[in-house]
Amino acid sequence: MVNPGIEQMVNQLRAVASQAAGNVTPAQDAGAGQDFSALLQAAVAEVNNTQQEAKQLSEQYAAGDAANLQDVVVSLQKASLSFQAMVQVRNKLVSAYQEVMNMQV
Repeated sequence: MVNPGIEQMVNQLRAVASQAAGNVTPAQDAGAGQDFSALLQAAVAEVNNTQQEAKQLSEQYAAGDAANLQDVVVSLQKASLSFQAMVQVRNKLVSAYQEVMNMQV
């Protein structure tokens, strides 16, 4: 079962990456009016929620509660993957910012 929030975040990240590359489709251009900071905050919040869920499941498993080991491992991998994706997006944003700042007017 894939978390719909993660799919939404991945789709948003792909849309931002596509826009950064200049590959804007008309369907994506319709959503261009959305606030970028709100999209970024939502993505960060989703990563945080994924990490909190993984932490909660691992604590339940360590305490001997009904948490399944496979569920714990999958949630930890989801949290790790979402965090790594967020770091990559941050790196791309920083490099884009540096490139814009180095442009001569």
